Amino acid sequence: MRRIAVLNQKGGVGKTTTTVNLAAALAEAGRTVCVLDLDPQAHATTHLGLEPSEDRPSIYDILVASTPINQARVEVSPGLSAVGSDINLAAAEVELAGVVGRELLLRDALQQDSAQFDYLLMDCAPSLGVLSLNALAAATEVFIPLQPHFFALHGFGKLLETTALVARRINPGLRVTGVVVCLYDSATKLAHEVCRDIEAFLEKSRASNVPWAEARVFETRIRRNVKLAECPSFGQSIFQYAPKCPGADDYRKLAGEVMAQESLAVRAAA
Repeated sequence: MRRIAVLNQKGGVGKTTTTVNLAAALAEAGRTVCVLDLDPQAHATTHLGLEPSEDRPSIYDILVASTPINQARVEVSPGLSAVGSDINLAAAEVELAGVVGRELLLRDALQQDSAQFDYLLMDCAPSLGVLSLNALAAATEVFIPLQPHFFALHGFGKLLETTALVARRINPGLRVTGVVVCLYDSATKLAHEVCRDIEAFLEKSRASNVPWAEARVFETRIRRNVKLAECPSFGQSIFQYAPKCPGADDYRKLAGEVMAQESLAVRAAA
């Protein structure tokens, strides 16, 4: 099972949109996928059509009350399941402050869960607090969605530093394996320049012993598309809302690249 944390400390870069629609694209392609919403804003939960319920535990209960994951997991469509979030998760940072090993709570919960999926996608909060640390401690990979703007380069460096710290102290197997360019406008010179700078930076890291040494910028660019902005308000993925729009095409292509990484890994190990 590939455990992927979708992480960016900056909001509004397409993180939740990428988590939900990549998950839906992978499920459409026949993979089994589970989404964990680790953001107190619960945007991924809403995007997937789940409403908070007192009868159904959330990720908050898993982290704070040690509730088993299978009691909170819901199948939202064929091949796609989710563990939702709610506003209570905002209090988790404070409630877990005195808990020993609080960064490992999610990893421990996943180890006790018998369900197996091809992919586990974790939608992280737009911060680098204990919730995101739990995702990084439980993950094997990190995908970084970013908008091709100047300030994205500064935030990108901070994210890489954080993954290096987690890999060194908590999760030695953690690797940054993909950068997803979102809200892309091919008509702007800046978008091309930012993508080129990130690719050049990653290329220089190939021979170094850092978690992002094998990271790549996915060739698929997620273009600006109003349908991608509309579908969350209907509690639907882009494939339910507008399956033939450019946004759906982009996420299908991105899913193809993500699945292709598996065959590359197999060939490298052979």
